[in-house]
Amino acid sequence: MEETNVTFRVAGREDAGLILEFIKKLADYEHMTEEVVATEELLTEWIFDKGKAEVLFAVAEGQEVGFALFFHNFSTFLGRAGIYLEDLYVLEEKRGRGYGRALLAQLARIATERGCGRLEWSCLDWNEPSIEFYLSIGAEQLDGWSGYRLTGDTLRRAAEL
Repeated sequence: MEETNVTFRVAGREDAGLILEFIKKLADYEHMTEEVVATEELLTEWIFDKGKAEVLFAVAEGQEVGFALFFHNFSTFLGRAGIYLEDLYVLEEKRGRGYGRALLAQLARIATERGCGRLEWSCLDWNEPSIEFYLSIGAEQLDGWSGYRLTGDTLRRAAEL
């Protein structure tokens, strides 16, 4: 792994377009581009106006090379908040230089500084490179848990139950 200096910066309102670019690149990598309906306006509203998520950029040689979008969740068993990492993405041409590891380490520092009990995320089953990476840093794969989701029409129907 090539060593490269990396710094971090917290995204501001002016970064909504850049955040959307990273989301679209991630969606392309995950073969899910058709699912992206986010706009700069929606991201500005939900991330910056409503404060529902935070974005951290990894910066190297004056360029944003990766991003992490995260928010707080809560563990009733631990009795404290945690951080849920929704998205982590490093530009394809910048991979293998330690930026993903650096982003995760920075998120772990943020979680620790905030007194959080855990840092967690999900990964697509087919994404072997990411799974191997997560295991290599000591992440535990959760056995016996399956993710569930309500969205769109099913969400609206559930609201009428």
